Amino acid sequence: MKTISLKTAKFHAKVYMIFAMMIGVMAIIIFSAFEKKEEEEIAQNEPQGLPVEVSYPIFEKITEWDEYTGRFEASNRVEVRARVSGYIEDVSFKDGQSVNKGDVLFTIDQRPFKIALNQARASYGQAKARLTIAQDNYDRVQSLRESGAVSAEEYDSRKQALAGAKASLQLAQASVDNARLNLEFTKVKAPISGRVSRDMVNEGNLIDGGSSNSTLLTTIVATSPIHFYFRGSESDYLKYSRLAQNGERGSSRSTANPVFLKLQDEDEYVHEAVMDFVDNEIDRSTGTIEGRATLENKDGLIEPGMFGKARLLGSSEHEAILIPDEIIGTNQSVRFVYVVAEDNTVNTKNIELGPLHTNGLRIVRNGLSPKDLLITNNIQKIRPGVAVSPVETSLTNNNDALAFSEAE
Repeated sequence: MKTISLKTAKFHAKVYMIFAMMIGVMAIIIFSAFEKKEEEEIAQNEPQGLPVEVSYPIFEKITEWDEYTGRFEASNRVEVRARVSGYIEDVSFKDGQSVNKGDVLFTIDQRPFKIALNQARASYGQAKARLTIAQDNYDRVQSLRESGAVSAEEYDSRKQALAGAKASLQLAQASVDNARLNLEFTKVKAPISGRVSRDMVNEGNLIDGGSSNSTLLTTIVATSPIHFYFRGSESDYLKYSRLAQNGERGSSRSTANPVFLKLQDEDEYVHEAVMDFVDNEIDRSTGTIEGRATLENKDGLIEPGMFGKARLLGSSEHEAILIPDEIIGTNQSVRFVYVVAEDNTVNTKNIELGPLHTNGLRIVRNGLSPKDLLITNNIQKIRPGVAVSPVETSLTNNNDALAFSEAE
């Protein structure tokens, strides 16, 4: 047998040790790989939270606006009727045109009225001649009375005749004035400036005039300015009265509070008006009170009878919580929003809503605090208790983007 030297034995031991260490390292690597793979498989099998966008509600100072519906009415409307009867000889306007105060609209046959005026003037001339004779007769007896050459009865008779002649002259003058006025009335003029309707009576027709049952010839409406009438509830009236009493908002009876209007085809309240009338009593049958706003309408876009919506100043400036209207849910009569709890699960909060403010943002009266994280998307996919992966956004930015898109 060969004898193994001590040096060789030490070398072999060292090699074995290195080999054992390498096997240990490989075992650790293999074990770690299996452990990592197992962790990945567990993570894949665990349910992932639904990604949702969350945001804090907007909390800022605002002024509330109340919305009403109503209709536009002309600031002035006149039914044109003749003051004398006769045959229509001429129609001097086109249907629907604008007219000025004093423009001739209809002309009635003037010949009978000219004859009446001439007769009145002739009667006036006769009365004037009789007055001259009566005056001369009186002057003669006036000079004879002092000498006693005329009786008292004769003097009184001529004096009364003079007074009667003067009265007759006045009556004749009144007849002339009346005949002249009737002749003037044969030209039916526009009593106001505005837009005229169509002619209800054509040329050649006989009309009645001078009474409440006179023939309606046409109508004229003044549309600049134009009025917008609407009705508010008794509670609205009380709210505005309390605000006025507390000095938070002027009364619309004495203050030209701003009103913004929009038409049926408009999305924004672009027409600016002012309050100028509030009725003097509550309607007992409806429990409402009528208000009126006045709009310049210089371009003539708005016509009487058109439907519109109004926004009226409804509060003083105050702090309020605002949220998008589209994230509000409804459960029968209860309104709610989804919020994220501390453990990243979905929770609901019942809220009390106020009016829509601007750009789709709704005022929240109660039930929400500025520190609540609202879920703003995937509303249809979540339920209370569901785990979510929140990604924080800003409602202010969303609101600005919405305002920009609406402006486009």
